[in-house]
Amino acid sequence: MTQMHIAVQTDDFDVAKEYAHLRENNSQDGAIVFFSGLVREMNQGHGVTGLFLEHYPSMTEKSLQNIAQQASERWPLTHIRIIHRIGQLQVSDQIVFVATSSAHRESAFASCHFIMDYLKNQAPFWKKETREEGDEWVAALEKDETALEKWQEKGEK
Repeated sequence: MTQMHIAVQTDDFDVAKEYAHLRENNSQDGAIVFFSGLVREMNQGHGVTGLFLEHYPSMTEKSLQNIAQQASERWPLTHIRIIHRIGQLQVSDQIVFVATSSAHRESAFASCHFIMDYLKNQAPFWKKETREEGDEWVAALEKDETALEKWQEKGEK
Protein backbone atom coordinates (compact mmCIF):
# COMPACT_ATOMS: atom_id res chain seq x y z
CA MET A 1 0.00 0.00 0.00
CA THR A 2 1.37 3.37 -1.03
CA GLN A 3 1.76 5.93 1.75
CA MET A 4 0.49 9.31 0.56
CA HIS A 5 0.97 12.79 1.92
CA ILE A 6 -1.04 15.56 0.23
CA ALA A 7 -0.88 19.17 1.42
CA VAL A 8 -2.20 22.45 0.06
CA GLN A 9 -0.74 25.30 2.06
CA THR A 10 0.40 28.91 2.11
CA ASP A 11 3.61 28.09 4.00
CA ASP A 12 6.81 27.27 2.19
CA PHE A 13 8.23 23.76 2.39
CA ASP A 14 11.74 22.47 3.05
CA VAL A 15 12.87 20.11 0.28
CA ALA A 16 15.47 18.47 2.54
CA LYS A 17 12.84 17.70 5.19
CA GLU A 18 10.43 16.33 2.58
CA TYR A 19 13.19 14.11 1.20
CA ALA A 20 14.02 12.95 4.73
CA HIS A 21 10.36 11.93 5.21
CA LEU A 22 10.64 9.72 2.12
CA ARG A 23 13.78 8.01 3.46
CA GLU A 24 12.55 7.58 7.02
CA ASN A 25 12.15 3.87 7.88
CA ASN A 26 12.34 3.09 4.17
CA SER A 27 14.95 0.44 3.45
CA GLN A 28 12.98 -1.24 0.65
CA ASP A 29 13.21 1.56 -1.91
CA GLY A 30 16.14 2.11 -4.23
CA ALA A 31 14.79 5.27 -5.88
CA ILE A 32 13.35 8.59 -4.82
CA VAL A 33 12.51 11.12 -7.52
CA PHE A 34 11.20 14.59 -6.83
CA PHE A 35 10.29 17.76 -8.64
CA SER A 36 10.12 21.24 -7.15
CA GLY A 37 8.51 24.00 -9.22
CA LEU A 38 9.42 27.67 -8.76
CA VAL A 39 7.98 31.05 -9.71
CA ARG A 40 10.08 32.30 -12.60
CA GLU A 41 10.61 35.90 -13.65
CA MET A 42 9.57 35.38 -17.27
CA ASN A 43 6.58 33.49 -18.67
CA GLN A 44 5.41 33.43 -22.28
CA GLY A 45 7.36 36.58 -23.08
CA HIS A 46 6.05 38.56 -20.11
CA GLY A 47 8.06 39.81 -17.15
CA VAL A 48 6.61 38.32 -13.95
CA THR A 49 7.02 39.84 -10.50
CA GLY A 50 4.72 37.48 -8.60
CA LEU A 51 2.08 34.78 -8.77
CA PHE A 52 -1.21 34.40 -6.92
CA LEU A 53 -2.72 30.89 -6.69
CA GLU A 54 -6.37 30.27 -5.83
CA HIS A 55 -8.17 26.97 -5.28
CA TYR A 56 -11.34 25.33 -3.97
CA PRO A 57 -10.12 23.61 -0.78
CA SER A 58 -12.16 20.39 -0.63
CA MET A 59 -12.14 20.00 -4.42
CA THR A 60 -8.39 20.53 -4.69
CA GLU A 61 -7.39 18.00 -2.03
CA LYS A 62 -9.74 15.43 -3.55
CA SER A 63 -8.26 16.04 -7.01
CA LEU A 64 -4.67 15.66 -5.75
CA GLN A 65 -5.63 12.51 -3.86
CA ASN A 66 -7.17 11.10 -7.04
CA ILE A 67 -4.04 11.88 -9.08
CA ALA A 68 -1.85 10.20 -6.45
CA GLN A 69 -4.16 7.19 -6.37
CA GLN A 70 -3.94 6.82 -10.16
CA ALA A 71 -0.13 6.87 -9.95
CA SER A 72 -0.14 4.24 -7.20
CA GLU A 73 -2.31 1.99 -9.37
CA ARG A 74 0.04 2.30 -12.38
CA TRP A 75 3.39 1.86 -10.60
CA PRO A 76 4.66 -0.03 -7.54
CA LEU A 77 5.24 3.00 -5.30
CA THR A 78 5.99 3.10 -1.60
CA HIS A 79 5.47 6.84 -1.04
CA ILE A 80 3.89 9.80 -2.79
CA ARG A 81 4.26 13.32 -1.44
CA ILE A 82 2.51 16.27 -3.05
CA ILE A 83 2.70 19.76 -1.60
CA HIS A 84 1.18 22.68 -3.48
CA ARG A 85 1.29 26.24 -2.25
CA ILE A 86 -1.48 28.80 -2.60
CA GLY A 87 -1.73 32.52 -2.04
CA GLN A 88 0.70 35.24 -3.07
CA LEU A 89 4.16 34.07 -4.13
CA GLN A 90 7.18 36.02 -5.30
CA VAL A 91 9.76 35.28 -8.01
CA SER A 92 11.94 32.28 -7.00
CA ASP A 93 9.43 31.08 -4.38
CA GLN A 94 8.66 27.37 -4.39
CA ILE A 95 5.21 26.46 -5.72
CA VAL A 96 5.01 22.70 -5.78
CA PHE A 97 6.82 19.61 -4.52
CA VAL A 98 6.04 16.18 -5.98
CA ALA A 99 7.98 13.10 -4.94
CA THR A 100 7.63 9.36 -5.38
CA SER A 101 9.65 6.44 -4.07
CA SER A 102 9.87 2.93 -5.42
CA ALA A 103 12.15 -0.08 -5.48
CA HIS A 104 13.34 0.92 -8.97
CA ARG A 105 14.08 4.24 -10.68
CA GLU A 106 11.88 3.65 -13.74
CA SER A 107 8.72 3.63 -11.63
CA ALA A 108 9.84 6.60 -9.54
CA PHE A 109 10.72 8.73 -12.59
CA ALA A 110 7.62 7.84 -14.60
CA SER A 111 5.21 8.30 -11.70
CA CYS A 112 6.64 11.69 -10.73
CA HIS A 113 6.34 12.86 -14.35
CA PHE A 114 2.79 11.48 -14.55
CA ILE A 115 1.73 13.28 -11.35
CA MET A 116 3.12 16.60 -12.57
CA ASP A 117 1.43 16.28 -15.97
CA TYR A 118 -1.91 15.51 -14.33
CA LEU A 119 -1.46 18.19 -11.69
CA LYS A 120 -0.80 20.85 -14.36
CA ASN A 121 -3.98 19.90 -16.22
CA GLN A 122 -6.51 18.54 -13.75
CA ALA A 123 -5.87 20.04 -10.32
CA PRO A 124 -8.23 22.97 -9.69
CA PHE A 125 -5.72 25.77 -9.18
CA TRP A 126 -6.07 29.17 -10.80
CA LYS A 127 -2.97 31.29 -11.34
CA LYS A 128 -2.83 35.03 -11.69
CA GLU A 129 0.53 36.47 -12.64
CA THR A 130 1.61 39.87 -11.47
CA ARG A 131 3.24 41.29 -14.56
CA GLU A 132 4.98 44.54 -15.28
CA GLU A 133 2.02 45.56 -17.47
CA GLY A 134 -0.66 44.41 -14.98
CA ASP A 135 -2.17 41.25 -13.49
CA GLU A 136 -3.21 38.46 -15.84
CA TRP A 137 -4.92 35.10 -15.25
CA VAL A 138 -2.83 32.30 -16.78
CA ALA A 139 -4.55 29.97 -19.25
CA ALA A 140 -3.65 26.31 -19.72
CA LEU A 141 -0.95 25.74 -22.31
CA GLU A 142 -1.32 23.42 -25.28
CA LYS A 143 2.02 21.78 -24.43
CA ASP A 144 0.66 20.80 -21.00
CA GLU A 145 -2.45 19.28 -22.56
CA THR A 146 -0.28 17.40 -25.08
CA ALA A 147 1.89 16.05 -22.23
CA LEU A 148 -1.22 14.70 -20.52
CA GLU A 149 -2.49 13.02 -23.69
CA LYS A 150 0.45 10.61 -23.81
CA TRP A 151 -0.65 9.12 -20.48
CA GLN A 152 -4.30 8.92 -21.52
CA GLU A 153 -3.90 7.50 -25.02
CA LYS A 154 -1.41 4.76 -24.33
CA GLY A 155 -1.94 4.12 -20.65
CA GLU A 156 1.83 4.53 -20.83
CA LYS A 157 4.03 3.27 -18.03
